[in-house]
Amino acid sequence: MQKRILAVVAAGLWLAGGLPVAAQEVGKVPPVSQEQVQLSFAPVVKKTAPAVVNIYTRKLVQQRVFSPFMNDPFFQHFFGGNMPQGMSRKRLESSLGSGVLVRPDGLIVTSNHVIDGADEITVVLSDRREFEAQLVSADNRSDLAVLKIDPKGEALPHLGLRDSDEAEVGDLVIAIGNPFGVGQTVTSGIVSAIARTSLDLNDINYYIQTDAAINPGNSGGALVGMDGRLIGINAAIYTKDGGNMGLGFAIPSNMVRAMVESYAQGNHAIIRPWTGVTGQAVTADVAASLSLARPSGLLVNGLHQASPAKKAGLKVGDVIASVNGKAIDDPAAFSYRIATMPVGGEVVLDVLQAGKQEQIRFKLIAPPEVPARDETLLKGRHPLSGVKVANASPAVVEQYALHGVEKGVVVVEVAPSSAAVRLGLDRGDVILGVNDQKTPLVKDLVEVLSTPVRGWQITILRDGQRVNMLVR
Repeated sequence: MQKRILAVVAAGLWLAGGLPVAAQEVGKVPPVSQEQVQLSFAPVVKKTAPAVVNIYTRKLVQQRVFSPFMNDPFFQHFFGGNMPQGMSRKRLESSLGSGVLVRPDGLIVTSNHVIDGADEITVVLSDRREFEAQLVSADNRSDLAVLKIDPKGEALPHLGLRDSDEAEVGDLVIAIGNPFGVGQTVTSGIVSAIARTSLDLNDINYYIQTDAAINPGNSGGALVGMDGRLIGINAAIYTKDGGNMGLGFAIPSNMVRAMVESYAQGNHAIIRPWTGVTGQAVTADVAASLSLARPSGLLVNGLHQASPAKKAGLKVGDVIASVNGKAIDDPAAFSYRIATMPVGGEVVLDVLQAGKQEQIRFKLIAPPEVPARDETLLKGRHPLSGVKVANASPAVVEQYALHGVEKGVVVVEVAPSSAAVRLGLDRGDVILGVNDQKTPLVKDLVEVLSTPVRGWQITILRDGQRVNMLVR
């Protein structure tokens, strides 16, 4: 079955009513009478819809137009082998999405893919007023972006943030957005799953799933509780034909909170905590060997030398069961829990270490620039001329989501006209060596490239796989 992931948006709400004694413990009950079934979502929609905005973007793209006569032998002969290879033409590309006002001063959260690469961003409020928006913070790893409009001192309708950990499977939800550009639309459904980590849509892969009818054009909208507070920004749908299939995925509001708070502290790019911990999901076999009741937690298989967790006593082979009391089942859940915490805050890990339950505490730090980045544009008569590189410090590794990489030279930019483009070298590749000589640092790479040779063998790491490139 063919799968396609398309961007979308959803909004959610919880219902509450008269509670029997057993239900009062959780604060939520399903409808118990025909009268309750007929209750309307209208009061919640009236409260929340004005805070959901439409976003229109435009960007200028270069497009090469080729002559239909390029391969005609007559014209090839006429031009003496110098047949024009086409001409460049500029084209205006437009797209649409949704966003959510989260502060009365015009601060808006949306999906990063909605505004990525845009030259112009226009925000249209529910009352049809239009504003030019500025992109003030963007984070590709979580697919979130923060925009700012100037309401000239007017307090705009906005949504507060709810703790997304409170969301439960079965909670009723509504989706508010602008599907296919038809105008603001509201649909309802339920939270059909939480903590979805198997989608591989971005680096921090942790979603709330809903079956509320959502479609392309809704990206960046709100998942709202019945109290009118935000519990998520929907980012994707599962579909075979471009339409709604009943599977929508929202970025939890706790991730949104981390993004907004980072911007409030003056950061134009979010700085997330770094632990220096890598691990894998606990399989059934591993659980049996460790006498665990079930396969859960994160099995630590790597610790960076500068890891604050290592300094606090965490060891390779330990199993992390929870982060600040929140259970984790896989690496994505661990990354999410750490990503929603502030740099400088304290984290408590519940760990199984040598058969004993232990607690490990340490302060979260920003990813260190050790070794120094040493960003360098490579020049000379070699196949890497025109490539900009940097040392693989933890900060660089985090920036380019190169998990598990500790040494090497990271490609941060490739000039469009360079030989490296024809080789297929790309941003985020890690150069491990040249001509069987290891290059752990930029200075080592520069030194190796300065030696004239007849041919080059370049070893890179890409998506966890070693690749050898040969240039004669």
